[in-house]
Amino acid sequence: MKNLRVVILLFFVIVLTNVRSWGQAAVKISLSCLDSIPAWMAKNKVPIVAACILENGQIKQVKLFGRLSNGSPAQSNTLFNVASLTKPVTALTVLKLIDAGQWNLDEPLDKYWIDPDIKDDPRHQKLTTRIVLSHQTGFPNWRSQNPANKLAFQFTPGTKYGYSGEGFEYLRRAVEAKFHRSLQQLADSVLFRPLRMSNTHYGWSDKMDSTRFADPHSKDGSLIPMKKNTSVVSADWLVTTIDDYAKFSMAVLNQQLLSPGLFGQMITPQVKMEGRPKENMGLGWEVMTPLENGEYLIMHTGSDDGVKTLVALLPKSKRGIILFTNGNNGFAIIRSVIIEALHIKELEN
Repeated sequence: MKNLRVVILLFFVIVLTNVRSWGQAAVKISLSCLDSIPAWMAKNKVPIVAACILENGQIKQVKLFGRLSNGSPAQSNTLFNVASLTKPVTALTVLKLIDAGQWNLDEPLDKYWIDPDIKDDPRHQKLTTRIVLSHQTGFPNWRSQNPANKLAFQFTPGTKYGYSGEGFEYLRRAVEAKFHRSLQQLADSVLFRPLRMSNTHYGWSDKMDSTRFADPHSKDGSLIPMKKNTSVVSADWLVTTIDDYAKFSMAVLNQQLLSPGLFGQMITPQVKMEGRPKENMGLGWEVMTPLENGEYLIMHTGSDDGVKTLVALLPKSKRGIILFTNGNNGFAIIRSVIIEALHIKELEN
């Protein structure tokens, strides 16, 4: 999965470093880039694709392709597990608390939470929200990758990049301990209700309509048996629709969610991603900069078994693409859409 993610990122690097007309005169994304999706779905055995093109900070086009497990056509209210596209939503929730003066970006998290597995390791004192959101905690992606499923540092926090869902979970526990409210409740109050994201929930809710869920599928197109996650996880398993995630993305593009100063910190590279010259981690987003004429890209990918997703936003020119797929070959479709959207010959070889 990690290699596929790197491939997608490299495509964006090539695209964005070869376009010569960014800024206010940036080339618009061609709406025809979505026309070939049905053929790519058939080739890659992906049952459903949801796509959204954003222009000038607004929804330009939303299209759903394919059918649900019950045979009904996928619609804009189709529910997806968007995997790690959960992380930018969590980041904005916490950043809004910071903007409101209720939370501190650089306050040590041990004031509110210390995981029992690392209580005797003094390095836990270095953990802050900034360290978590920029993936510098030193934790593995998940503690299950360690012996006996114990959380442990792989390097000293703040010294380098290391992608970690555990870091986001650590932050969730600290935030919930301070506010005595779940992350779901906090996100509802500062993000979901204000943006009218009525179909978005951390994990599966019994209030959701299971007949609208895009079930995951394997590389051969077969259904992956699974139990819907019902717990609140800050790094994964956000259930949402393309319409709701577009509302969130528009608010980011239009810089409506944060003060200018905190938005600036969010998009400022905090740490280099090793081996990727233009790629950095900001706060909750991967940041690609510098690009032609001062443009920059913030993006995130998502990858669970049977789920591949992507959001890519260009805040300066207020353009973006959101893609949800419910198949393990989904990144092949995402790659093809990028090529068609931006017409870069170097990507066609």
